[in-house]
Amino acid sequence: MILIIKVICFDLDGTLLPIDTDAFIGEYLKALAPHVAPVMGPDQLIPLIWDATKAMIESDEPQYTNEQIFERRFLEKSGLKREEIWHIFDHFYDNHFPSLKKHVAEAPLSRQIVQSALDRGYRVAVATNPVFPKAAIQERMRWAGVEDLVEWVSVYEETHWCKPHPGYYREVAAAMGVTPEECIMVGNDMQEDLVASTVGMTTYWVNQHRIDRGSPTFSPDGEGTMVELLSDIRAGKGIFSAVAL
Repeated sequence: MILIIKVICFDLDGTLLPIDTDAFIGEYLKALAPHVAPVMGPDQLIPLIWDATKAMIESDEPQYTNEQIFERRFLEKSGLKREEIWHIFDHFYDNHFPSLKKHVAEAPLSRQIVQSALDRGYRVAVATNPVFPKAAIQERMRWAGVEDLVEWVSVYEETHWCKPHPGYYREVAAAMGVTPEECIMVGNDMQEDLVASTVGMTTYWVNQHRIDRGSPTFSPDGEGTMVELLSDIRAGKGIFSAVAL
């Protein structure tokens, strides 16, 4: 039986966008802290952001969006009201987050890869871990040069799970109106991206910026560098041989 794939889901950070995530997060927090300083200092802000992010990742409350989980946890722990601080976050993402592009490498192949997928008849989603607001995720898609090519992207305002929860991948497929078995997940993270195989997605491991924490391990259906990924999609090779046109 030939598996007909309809959607390719691309991870963003480390896949379409070459980035050292830990270093970037450090620069992001360093840039954010002065804007929040009139309300709280960095010694309080940074642990609160990490704690609220952890609450999102570990949440098992699908009746709430990731945004709602983050906001609830942050406000509970900080003792602040939303109107005291959230406008600062919004202003930062709209006006200052774009300046962080200087900490990210160029992505010379990403647009070609996504365009090649579209040319072959695939629909394309960006399946990034939705722990950031829409403004920040769309900005990073601009850095990767793919913001105008993608049908759907996971953002924390609209999703209810985070990676590596299997529910996240079911939600991605549902948002695209397909089954997980009709999707290929392309990513660089063994534990966060290749876990998509547990819900039935075919997986491709981009190994030039790979992350592997050792456990759990998953066997990708395809593997290669970004150059090889582009070649495989264009040639309809391996897992990219069958597509619903």
